[in-house]
Amino acid sequence: MTRRPERPTAVADASGGSADQTVVILTGLSGGGKTAAAKLFEDLGYTVVDNLPGELLTGLAEMVSDDRQRFARVAVVVDIRAGDAPVALAAMREALEGRGIVPRIVFLEARDDIIIRRYSETRHRHPLGDGEGVASSIARERRLLEPIRREADVIIDTSDLSLRQLRERLFAQVATTARADQLAIQMISFGFKYGVPLEADLVFDVRFMQNPFYIPELRAHSGLTEPVQDYVLGQPITQRFLAFLHDFLGFTVPAYVGEGKTRLTIAIGCTGGYHRSIAITEALAAWLREQDLGPVAVFHRELDRT
Repeated sequence: MTRRPERPTAVADASGGSADQTVVILTGLSGGGKTAAAKLFEDLGYTVVDNLPGELLTGLAEMVSDDRQRFARVAVVVDIRAGDAPVALAAMREALEGRGIVPRIVFLEARDDIIIRRYSETRHRHPLGDGEGVASSIARERRLLEPIRREADVIIDTSDLSLRQLRERLFAQVATTARADQLAIQMISFGFKYGVPLEADLVFDVRFMQNPFYIPELRAHSGLTEPVQDYVLGQPITQRFLAFLHDFLGFTVPAYVGEGKTRLTIAIGCTGGYHRSIAITEALAAWLREQDLGPVAVFHRELDRT
């Protein structure tokens, strides 16, 4: 496997600041949230380029490289409208990397039912619309963009995200820089009754642990609170499970790095995503940071549902 170049040591932070040039390639499914994401980047002072024909992307890369002060922060939307999107994106990435600029590729997606609903609400035509309906266009687009998804540094499922949550996820991930011997690790807590996160590489089910929901004095408190954490983490079965995860990740993360993987998304799920999954996610994230296995970003998907 070909290892991609090491990430720059300085990238954009949540306020849009940057010490070095930052280029983000924003890609993903039509209806996956790229328009909203592009506006968020624009609000933070990025130069946003959208819907540029694939043949012109290499020229854009040259322009960005030649005037690094003017184009200190750039977000380029590259999707199925560029023609052969994987080829267009690869050509632009190679043109940038050949000039010492390593772009961060962000792939946005959503569940089919969510994308269909979004198209129904906006009455827009799917770029691959062929008269067979939106569902068949989505399936075809997923197949065409799979090579890009495999190469992405960040994958975000926007199905259930508010605009604020999307902003938090985007800029927490864009600001993450891993060394060559590390992975950029994303931790997501979630509730199974709301669906498994599409972007997860590893999914762990913690519904076998005793549930604080059935303790009246704990029900209203999330897994971020000390009483709930004490209840969940104090269970012997929880300690055995965490010991298993420590051994598993201590073994697999270096192996992933050795195979050239640059990111890892770990999802921890319980029934509602409010107690056990949050407590375990926080505990595991703290351990990962102590091990210096890579920068760790945490997102609690269901925290705002109650």
